[in-house]
Formats: sequence, C-alpha cells, structure tokens
Amino acid sequence: MAGFINVIRSTLAELANRSEPAAPVLPVGLPAAVRPVAEDGVALLINYQSAVYAQLYSDRLRRFVGRRNVSDELFSEIARLLAMRMSYHDPIRIAQLKLQEPVISGRPPVVDKRRFRLDELVSALPEIVGDPLMWALERIYCAHRTVPIRFSKASIWGIKRLEFESWLRRWRLLSTRYETERVWVERWLHMIDRALTKQPDAAMAIVQTATMIEGYGTGYRQGMAAWHQIIDGLAKPAFDGTLVITDLADAITRARAVPRDPKGDQLRKAIGELRAHAVLN
Repeated sequence: MAGFINVIRSTLAELANRSEPAAPVLPVGLPAAVRPVAEDGVALLINYQSAVYAQLYSDRLRRFVGRRNVSDELFSEIARLLAMRMSYHDPIRIAQLKLQEPVISGRPPVVDKRRFRLDELVSALPEIVGDPLMWALERIYCAHRTVPIRFSKASIWGIKRLEFESWLRRWRLLSTRYETERVWVERWLHMIDRALTKQPDAAMAIVQTATMIEGYGTGYRQGMAAWHQIIDGLAKPAFDGTLVITDLADAITRARAVPRDPKGDQLRKAIGELRAHAVLN
C-alpha cells in the first residue's frame, strides 16, 4: 500500500508542477576514474525512472568504495553494467525511447513493431492488477501467446499512446518484472562481493555475466536461466568451498560460450563436464 501512496503522491506533485527530489549524490570516495561512468548511470536512470531510483543506484555502488581487489577498471564495469540492468527494457521503456527519438524533417517517423508474450506485458503492471490477470491468462492457456505492438509517432493517436505508456513508469517499481530484476541485481552484487573475498581473480568474470541478460522475450528468458545455471553450478559452490575450481574465471567463460537452447540442456551438460574436472569437497 505504501508503494501505491508514493506513486499517487509523485503524480500529484507532477500535476502541481512541484520540483523533483534532490539530485542523487554519488558515494564519497568514489574513484575519479569511475565517476564519469557513474554520472552517466545516474543520468540514464533519472531518465528511465526518477532521481530516487538513481539514488538507489548510487547506494548500491557504495559497497565497493574502498574494497580490496577493486580496481578502477573493475569498478567502472560494475557501474556500467549495474546501470544497464537497472534500466531493463520493458514495453514502458520502449515507449519512452520512441518518444525521445528526434523527428527529422521530410522523413516519416519509423514504426517500431515488437512482439511480446502476454505474460511479459502483464508483468509490467502493478502486482495488484497483474496477478489476477496472470491467473486468468494461465487458466485459459494464453499466458505465452504473443501479440504484436506498434510503437510509432506517425500519428497523434500513436504519440498519445506512447505518452500514456511512458507515464506508466510511475507504477514500474510495483510490478512483478521489477521485483524479478531487483532480486537478480542483488544476487549479482552479492556474487561479486563473494568473488572479491573468495576468488578475486574471478571477480571480473562474475561482473561481466550481467551481459548475459538483456532485452525481452525468448533471449531474455534464456539468458536469465543460463545465468542462474552458471552461478548455481559453478560460482556458488566454488565460493561455498564445496567445489574446487582452479580457474573459475575460465570455467565461467567456457560455460558462457555454450549455445543456448530452450531447456538449457547443452549448458547443463557443459557445466557437468566442468564440475567433473573439479575437486568436490
């Protein structure tokens, strides 16, 4: 309920032309080499969601300030990929980006056609609305049905629809998709923490696993599933001490190179082979 109240307050504040919250503050002690990347991340997330959301990004970066084994290169990559994953693409974001496209005189606006599964569209709605809709879709076996959606500025109606879809970002943080992304981001950061403590040489490989997950649709779902397979099958047991892998970074790289398939069978087999060459404790 608090989330809904905050959304209503922010909407009323905008209608009353009240100013945005204070600009996000980057962590004290953030290396100078990392600051430009972090500033870009803040700007991206203000545009994506809000200043408050961008402050969450800054707060998440704070845990790595002053940490041992965190080079400027590693920290910059964490900052870049964290911003990327916190600005995940959903129909709302696609509408935002379409609205921001420049209009070129003499050229008709490009019509962007996308296909989404119904469960993807519903997952962008607040849980209080999305959960009953998801239940209904599953009951009639339509949750995985795909529907085409046009994102276009070619007409007044198209622009108004984009503006409405973009306005829905106020409800994004109450959606089931956001909760999935929030849990993933926290686990990714936790795994980076553990790598820095247990196997610093593998930290960059863990950081870069974030690039496995992008976009939406089949690629997004398979990337998310593959990420969990690699973390659960290789990284976590190595950090727990139940599996001794001489070169964890190389094992992760080799696992990532495996072609993806709908059920993850090829990756499961490859991880099994990598584990067979490791030492179980």
